[in-house]
Amino acid sequence: MNVPEGQLENKHAQTNKRGLFNKFLDWVERSGNKLPDVLTLFAIFTGMILLASFIAGKLGWSAENPADGKTVTAVNLLDGQGIVRILTEMVNNFMAFPPLGLVLVVMLGVGLAESTGLVSAFMRKVVLASPKVLILPIIVFIGIFGNAAADAALIVLPPIAALVFMTMGRHPIAGLALGYASVAGGFSANLILSMLDVLLAGFTESSAQIVDKNYEANPAMNYYFLIASTFVLVPVAVFVCSKIVEPRLGEYTLNAKVETKSKLTDHERRGLVWAGVSITLFIALLCYLTIPENALLRNAETESLVEDSPFMNGIVPIMLFFFFLPALFYGIGAKEIKSDKDVAEHLTKAMAGMGYYIVLAFIAAQMITYFNWSNLGTIIAIKGADLLQSTGMTGLPLLVAFILFCALVNLLIASSSAKWALLGPVFVPMFMYLDYSPAFTQMGYRIGDSITNAVTPMLPYFAILLTFAKKYDPKMGVGTLISVLLPYTIGFAIFWTILFAIWYMLGLPLGPGEYIHLNK
Repeated sequence: MNVPEGQLENKHAQTNKRGLFNKFLDWVERSGNKLPDVLTLFAIFTGMILLASFIAGKLGWSAENPADGKTVTAVNLLDGQGIVRILTEMVNNFMAFPPLGLVLVVMLGVGLAESTGLVSAFMRKVVLASPKVLILPIIVFIGIFGNAAADAALIVLPPIAALVFMTMGRHPIAGLALGYASVAGGFSANLILSMLDVLLAGFTESSAQIVDKNYEANPAMNYYFLIASTFVLVPVAVFVCSKIVEPRLGEYTLNAKVETKSKLTDHERRGLVWAGVSITLFIALLCYLTIPENALLRNAETESLVEDSPFMNGIVPIMLFFFFLPALFYGIGAKEIKSDKDVAEHLTKAMAGMGYYIVLAFIAAQMITYFNWSNLGTIIAIKGADLLQSTGMTGLPLLVAFILFCALVNLLIASSSAKWALLGPVFVPMFMYLDYSPAFTQMGYRIGDSITNAVTPMLPYFAILLTFAKKYDPKMGVGTLISVLLPYTIGFAIFWTILFAIWYMLGLPLGPGEYIHLNK
């Protein structure tokens, strides 16, 4: 690997040779590039499930359900009855797939916010208007907050953070890495619910129904932990940037001319004012509908705002309006929306990028459904739980091992939904048999899924980040960039796992009505 010139010619860069770590990263990149597309992977897994059901059915594989003592037997899906069922229920499998409608509905609001420019303008307004002493924590906080619209945040925040750092006389690549790591590495921390919460809850619900067919997942199931994670990751990222990354990079001496849109236009300022007014009125209306006794969105019988309430049952439409209304008013104020035709055009543009997800949902729906029909998930979960219990590896060590396993898988398969669609049907039932709630298992997965996001070349935005970095240092290499991002991964992994362990030992609730154990 060529060593970058200029500011990177310090003692750190000089020792950045092809050691074991770089060889490992090379292997990860080569291995990831050799993997087929996620769609193909899911199709392969679907075929493997069908084949496994055939073998398990012929062998009479079974297990005793500890919940009711009944014997669960593997079902051969490739016999005559199975083939007929596959053909006649394929469309229904797709239409009934929980994440499909939920994600598309929320994306209407998030997509409009991104398309009209609200996300970009909001980030630039908050970051560039911050006092210098608060600039690092503000960048991290906006990055974590911005993962609610991840595509926009990963593209917009890093170059803005780099420009802010260079303006302050600090190394722009340090700012670039801080912005990127905050969004990617802090992907499962936030103060608000995002589309990811809805997406993962759908997969979790499907997985949990292998054990409990009446289980319903709430997108807010990890909300309390997400809030706490935000306040833990912000100081960790600030420390890593100021004490590790910036000293490693040294003083920036190269002259880079980077065209980055930073200052807000008058139209954008007016749009933000309109958006701020609209979201304030919406939140006020939401408070009126939820806070008072006998409020419309409370449970009519129990007055609960959490358990079986219109508020929680309608959380997805509420999230839609939370993004849609300010995006609409921003577009009008910023002159991005001048007629109803513009609204339609922006919505169409926002949803146009969902084609890949719809295809993925179709294949994933078949895969998960076949896995459920075969009873393989239930049998594996029961036997896996028995094995774990017999070895004594339960409790916190098991949960930490699960987090690390998910983090390693994330290096090769970056898609959060793709991994959880694959891992959820195995681990959610397995941990349910160990008395851990699906919400707790999902939280462990989300930590593992997030901590290695910043360093995996398999994340599509890593290539974009490298392009940004080359504007400041034309000889910036992948290894150098990963070496700048790796401290964030290590820091997040250590302190996030510690928070997870503390949460477990104290038995704190994960979200509204959601606890660590099934039998709380």
